[in-house]
Amino acid sequence: MLVTPLILGLILAFAIGVVAGLRAFLALAAVAWAAVWGLLPLQGTWLMLVGWRFTPWILTFLAVGELVTDQLPSTPSRKVPVQFGARLVTGGLSGATIGYGIGAPLPGLVLGIVGAVIGTYGGAALRARLAAAFGQDRPAALIEDAVAILGAVLVVGAL
Repeated sequence: MLVTPLILGLILAFAIGVVAGLRAFLALAAVAWAAVWGLLPLQGTWLMLVGWRFTPWILTFLAVGELVTDQLPSTPSRKVPVQFGARLVTGGLSGATIGYGIGAPLPGLVLGIVGAVIGTYGGAALRARLAAAFGQDRPAALIEDAVAILGAVLVVGAL
């Protein structure tokens, strides 16, 4: 079966949403780098800010900060309204950004949000199981970080 560019783009929009559910700023940083590298045409769109020269650097800084703060015991659950909302917003924006690359920003936005919901709840459940298996949270958090980073790299690499 042949996967059309539209179908592949929609799958990638969903996948980057899952990444946003795991690490909110990582997904947006990944698509910002893709936009700066010319993989996503955003000129003249409402998302052109994502492709500006300094945007990926700022978002990467925020993503690294998120990776660090996620390890702290005082960090709130990703399922509380503010954290959950941030994941929906970054998942939707990331999905819409990929959607512009295939001429389908609205479906990309929706799939990014759906992916963020699945990534948020699925990531929390998987991390809880891993933490229970390891007897502590840190190894589970590091595995989740690695999965999120690998997912973001695979999505950008497939653009």
